[in-house]
Amino acid sequence: MMKTWHKVAGAAALGTAALASTAHAQSSVSFYGLADAYVGSVKNPGGNAATVQQGGGMTTSYWGLSGTEDLGGGNSALFVLESYFQPNNGTYGRFAGDSFFSRNAYVGLSNTRLGTFRLGRITTPMYLATIQFNPFNNSYTFSPMIFHTYKGLGTQGVVGDSAWNNAVAYTTPAYAGLAGTLLYATGNSATDHSAKKWAAALTYANGPFAAAVNYQYVNFSATPGDFGAQLPGVTGLTNQNTVQLGLSYDLRVVKFFAQYMLVASQAASGNFHANTGQLGASVPAGPGSVLASVAYTGSNGSGDNQRRTTWALGYDYPLSKRTDVYVAYKYDHMSDMSTGQTYGAGMRVRF
Repeated sequence: MMKTWHKVAGAAALGTAALASTAHAQSSVSFYGLADAYVGSVKNPGGNAATVQQGGGMTTSYWGLSGTEDLGGGNSALFVLESYFQPNNGTYGRFAGDSFFSRNAYVGLSNTRLGTFRLGRITTPMYLATIQFNPFNNSYTFSPMIFHTYKGLGTQGVVGDSAWNNAVAYTTPAYAGLAGTLLYATGNSATDHSAKKWAAALTYANGPFAAAVNYQYVNFSATPGDFGAQLPGVTGLTNQNTVQLGLSYDLRVVKFFAQYMLVASQAASGNFHANTGQLGASVPAGPGSVLASVAYTGSNGSGDNQRRTTWALGYDYPLSKRTDVYVAYKYDHMSDMSTGQTYGAGMRVRF
């Protein structure tokens, strides 16, 4: 009798362990992030030089939580919560007033055959393409393409954040390397039903070659009615259309990057167009890589004729799979402004 009881108890314990293992396999949560800090000197066009020690030399620091749950039949539920932070002073966000989960905050459903549907604050396809097709990735300190896209001067630049609130997104499964994304965001306003943002993207990746085509339309930035003064050189901005093409090819001895972007801004003071091109390369050198990029933007409309040229050179040296150190220099010149020059050295740690 005692032996029989031990067998039953042992079987029950094994069954419980198996159920726990199955439940663990069906649901998972990950914690991850990156910390980046650098020291150097920053001078933007028309500004003054400042000696700095701050975060985000090569990558804006962030941490995140993500999880998936297997619902069976090829279906799964998912969530992502990601927050930026500044390691030099310990504050959250990229700037004062930034939301806590400003990088991403969404829930979603995914099907292996039908694709993924998400709701919440979602990174735009254009931002993902902007950082993918330049060697300095998402560096808001050294990447020429980031500056020409999201830190425009005068009549130049894309309005709106790198992620949109109140958004819904659908992404197809990849077919032979080709995938598509649709993104729509509302202003959540009871008085302004015309406030909206929407974007569409096609991406392709096959072996050493990758490409993306993006379009987005916006008529507000953070809240409905805030669009009029979003570009410093444009009075009464009403809406903006942007088209972007990105390409990369990896030859192993060098990886090439190229981008073209057309930004059409409509305003009470007239219409403005800005054309941007970017060329870049990443070249293995020793254990690290030499990074080089140049971007040029010319804008016109209503008497405007502005030109901006930005180039950057850097070296990224890996200490391990998760840790690297880097040095970089950026030259930035805008019409009728004093030249900007930024240089620095920093360190990134992934976790």
